[in-house]
Amino acid sequence: MGDVIHSYVDEAGDPILFGRKRGSGPIVGTEGCSNFFFMGKLEVDDPELLSSKLSTLRLELIADPYFAGVESFKPERKRTAHGFHANNDLPEVRYLVFKLLREMGAAVRFHAVIADKTILAREEMKRREVDPKARYQENSLYDVLIRELYGKFHRLADEYHIWVARRGKSDRNKALKEAIEHAERDFEARFGFSRNAEWHINVSDPNATVCLQAVDYFLWALQRFYERKEARFLDMMWPQIGEIHDLHHGNAGGVFFKGQDRPTLESAFPRKYEDKKKPRI
Repeated sequence: MGDVIHSYVDEAGDPILFGRKRGSGPIVGTEGCSNFFFMGKLEVDDPELLSSKLSTLRLELIADPYFAGVESFKPERKRTAHGFHANNDLPEVRYLVFKLLREMGAAVRFHAVIADKTILAREEMKRREVDPKARYQENSLYDVLIRELYGKFHRLADEYHIWVARRGKSDRNKALKEAIEHAERDFEARFGFSRNAEWHINVSDPNATVCLQAVDYFLWALQRFYERKEARFLDMMWPQIGEIHDLHHGNAGGVFFKGQDRPTLESAFPRKYEDKKKPRI
């Protein structure tokens, strides 16, 4: 058997640009609507080991009297008692999960793509001026970011096993496979050869596929940086981050943060949108 890469994919933020009522304008950045949309993948060398470590930690915390009676630990709340989720977990829990992930070292590697929704909304408004019947499709942004994640020259393998976090009640397995097929064509056009790999795509829930809980934590750290300008979580996990592609920062094509070129609050903010030409998604 050749090389196999196991990767776990999730999103952060939301792909919403406009209000739900027909003819509504942009609502990016308003209460309940994020400024950015993030797509991340976590490559895991030994999924069984990481799953075991996370599950063991969760069971230890459930048995710890310190957390007795805490709302997020009550089984009926379906939060930490069922699985880790950075946005719902207590700060004490969050620290322990981050510590566990950091201790995994190079056995886990995170990559992400970021779309700036303010720019996307402006591009979409321009498109509507040309074609009033044009309608923005939220799933199209999701699929484009999947293509961006898997169309890059990251580690090569003979087989790719991908687990994607289910979005709500929908199972978009067919659309995901099409996005991966597009990514393969993008890769071949960009680099001049095909990976000739087998792709196995699964849509799952974080409680069933525990490694999806780990990618959620990396995405949460990235989202805190962009949405709240809080750098400490991203800085903590940076040694395990392979690449962050900010599609709408800097020149056309965006900026790649990796290695020594990590994003800082000084380099990433403030952003000036008005006079820069940005790629359309």
